[in-house]
Amino acid sequence: MEIINNISRRTEEMTSFIVMDVLERANEMEHAGVDIIHLEVGEPDFDTPACVREAACRALEEGHTHYTHSLGLLELRQAICEYYRSTYSVSIEPDQVIVTSGSSPAIFLVFSALLEENDEVIISDPHYACYPNFIKFVGGRPITIPVYEEDAFQYRPESIRKKLTARTRAIFINSPSNPTGNLLSADRMQQIAGLTKCERCPYIVSDEIYHGLVYEGKAHSILEFTDHAFVLNGFSKLFAMTGLRLGYVIAPRVFVRPMQKLQQNFFISANAMVQHAGIAALKSAGADVTRMKKIYDQRRRFMIDRLKELGFGITVAPTGAFYIFVNARHLSEDSYKLAFDILENAHVGVAPGIDFGQNGEGYLRFSYANSLENIKKGMQRLENYLIAGKLGG
Repeated sequence: MEIINNISRRTEEMTSFIVMDVLERANEMEHAGVDIIHLEVGEPDFDTPACVREAACRALEEGHTHYTHSLGLLELRQAICEYYRSTYSVSIEPDQVIVTSGSSPAIFLVFSALLEENDEVIISDPHYACYPNFIKFVGGRPITIPVYEEDAFQYRPESIRKKLTARTRAIFINSPSNPTGNLLSADRMQQIAGLTKCERCPYIVSDEIYHGLVYEGKAHSILEFTDHAFVLNGFSKLFAMTGLRLGYVIAPRVFVRPMQKLQQNFFISANAMVQHAGIAALKSAGADVTRMKKIYDQRRRFMIDRLKELGFGITVAPTGAFYIFVNARHLSEDSYKLAFDILENAHVGVAPGIDFGQNGEGYLRFSYANSLENIKKGMQRLENYLIAGKLGG
């Protein structure tokens, strides 16, 4: 009997998240007794702050285990508005905020509400690996614009302007960036915002999930420059709450009801207990964030210096998130092969640049969301690997 493949085309065409393939292979090796240093995953190694854990437990004990309003708890949305007001001096209202189960559902809501078939979204190359799949899944087309290490991987506004068409619905920005750790300057954000000042101009979609994790300079919200924008943010990175899955989107009012209907149909609401934990994070976890940032910065400075010593190219030092995106073309033009070779022979997990777009080929992403002790051990293993000339062996 012939077996009919009924898997949808959009699912078949979706690319894997390669860094997860690296992590899963690393986990297999660990189960076989191999000691692996994980520098591939972008997940804080810190425990979730005690005030957040306590608020989650208290909410559970108090019976906050039911559906909330589909937009999220009003108190949480008010706290998000106050956070943006105090941090960026921008005014938003609770009815512009939709609380989601992580920032990934927020991305899904935005592009589901914004895009028709074959509408275009401009994204940088390199970019967060999953962006194109979100866009394609709802029928849109990602339009990539190369960004370069000598320019700190920042957009050049003139390059965006050249790619604008009648089908362009959004310009996607991410600062601080995954995978590069670099920030968009205020001047460039202002210029990009200027591309949206007409009735049918594209919206800006700003992924601000790494805001707060900035060690030099200042991250700017797109809302400082334009209200013709969607903001994506969440609690995973800054507050070390990855497993609690809590995010949000700040949207133009005209889009809130359409996105609310999507939320009601696909997700109903974010976890009630975790929303109470989010309130505690915004109101009480400031000292924890300051402590974590100081430690991240120590790791960042050490890893930048060490990677340069090992011969990797870092033209502009990253100042945000917890990533360093290095040029490794002197070792290989095949970053996928190189990353797995380093894993198998040096027992260090790193992310291949090709995961983040064609213009990321030849690069590797290192995460310093691991202890300084482990980072030092990983760098020594990498040095031994390079001295031994293991590549391809």
